[in-house]
Amino acid sequence: MLGAMRAFCKRNQPVLCSPFVLGGANTPASTAAAVAQLNAEALSALAYTQVVRKGCPAIYGHYLSTVSMKSGAPMAGTPEISLMNFMIGQMARYYKVPWRTSNTLGGAKTFDAQAGYESASTMMAALLSGANYVWHSAGWNEAGMHCSMAKFVVDAEQCAMGYRMMEGVQWGDFDEALAAVRDIGPGGHYLGHPHTQENFQQAFFMPELFDNNSIEQWIADGSKEINERALDKVQALLNAYEEPTLDPGIDEALRDYITRREREIPAVDALNDEY
Repeated sequence: MLGAMRAFCKRNQPVLCSPFVLGGANTPASTAAAVAQLNAEALSALAYTQVVRKGCPAIYGHYLSTVSMKSGAPMAGTPEISLMNFMIGQMARYYKVPWRTSNTLGGAKTFDAQAGYESASTMMAALLSGANYVWHSAGWNEAGMHCSMAKFVVDAEQCAMGYRMMEGVQWGDFDEALAAVRDIGPGGHYLGHPHTQENFQQAFFMPELFDNNSIEQWIADGSKEINERALDKVQALLNAYEEPTLDPGIDEALRDYITRREREIPAVDALNDEY
């Protein structure tokens, strides 16, 4: 990995310096001590990038999991992982470097309630800890051993909801909204007010896959649970997919460039010999 890092840094390519924490296995069975070890490893990697090429872009990263003391299996969505994210976010801001984390991770084997709880817990910690770069944000199950297509599209919607939350409260229409209170008065409703008509599409996030209808409407629509709705969405996306077109001349030029650069750039082993 150091050889690959040298190769990328030499060409001024950004790298993610991401120690892999398996709490209790390759770090102490302690949240604070695990972060201390991770911090030392990440800072060492960041410093090394600057030895190879001063000013090379690099990001303080990590991958976090705890290990089940019953089976030895990696776990996701645990409270300790959230605490680690909060601590690492503070450390990265202290060092004034951007940092990377993961999102919507889980150890569930199917797209079930466990998957949802674990993913929501992981995402909330990633958002509130102020991560600059979030990777692994959709479809992750069984500690990364498989990707659920249904979970992928639901996670994508959950990420959109998280993004909306982190935008914060919108104040642009505050005066108009308060004026509506005076217009409606006690006992009225706002559904037909001009302010509502003008702002209903952006006032509140309206999910496509999460169902908020009455149970009567849900039954009338086929009583579909989230997994079935998500799979329907996946199939619709696949059916509607069209491969992006590329000018044949540009495609030929790109392939020629790739072939030429593969001949010109030495192998990684040769690069390692330089050091």
